[in-house]
Amino acid sequence: MTDHGRKPHRWANDLNKIMATVFGENHLPVQLELVAKDYSRQRFCKDPIIDIKGGSLGKFEGALYPVDGGWAIIYNSDVPIGRRRFTIAHEFGHYLMHRQLFPKGIECGEDVVTYRSGEDYEKEADTFAANLLMPMLDCRKQLAANAMPTFPELAAQADRYKVSLISSILRWLEYTERRAMIVISRDDYVLWSRSSDRALKTGLYMRTKNAPPREVPIHSLARRKDLADIAKEGIKHPPGVWFEEECTECTVHADRIDQVISILLFGSPPERSFFDFKRDTDDSYNKFNGLARRRFGD
Repeated sequence: MTDHGRKPHRWANDLNKIMATVFGENHLPVQLELVAKDYSRQRFCKDPIIDIKGGSLGKFEGALYPVDGGWAIIYNSDVPIGRRRFTIAHEFGHYLMHRQLFPKGIECGEDVVTYRSGEDYEKEADTFAANLLMPMLDCRKQLAANAMPTFPELAAQADRYKVSLISSILRWLEYTERRAMIVISRDDYVLWSRSSDRALKTGLYMRTKNAPPREVPIHSLARRKDLADIAKEGIKHPPGVWFEEECTECTVHADRIDQVISILLFGSPPERSFFDFKRDTDDSYNKFNGLARRRFGD
């Protein structure tokens, strides 16, 4: 899917190395518009990014359009600066990897840029943007993989990179060793969620795409705006509130973006018994036999 034979991680890592050389080790937050214009002009002098500007876009969050002499990145100026920066980086990723696939340009909606969903090329642009704005090595220095971060710590990381709090949390979820999840809700209904790898592997996830509306649990802090101070610090819930095991919920009611941001932190996964292991083994054996029979015509 990528253009020029390079993957999103490679594009972002190479750009961060160049910025570290030009601007020094303290090159964060990324001088995004300067980098996008200068790099495209040097690398693709006949087809550069010549303009980056904001506007009230309404139905979409950002776009990449061909213009006379090159390309233009457009972003929604009605949203907070952190979200704007991620959108610009996302469109910069489209420019580097996908502009030949979309010679007439591409428009990206809120679900793609903010909720991180969409086609493979949209996920590639998201991956590029996250790695460009929040280099993994630096992230791990700010918040260790085994850390149990608070909202102030995640907000401090967001400020370091000049991204949104949601972007900061999603980046942490990519590398954390903890079982954790972010849940975004509005009007007491879940909009979307994302789990860390360790949480996902133990069945801790919420299906929101192509699924019936999911109501926020009645006893969750996400429903209690009157407990905002307590919610930010977090409380431990017994099994049965969010999932069938206890968890700590920390919640922020983000009025500016009309969303509730919740982080769910789970303990170590429950120990599995011999019977669980035997059942999994039997299931695997049966699946293997079924595949073998179909393959060899039995």
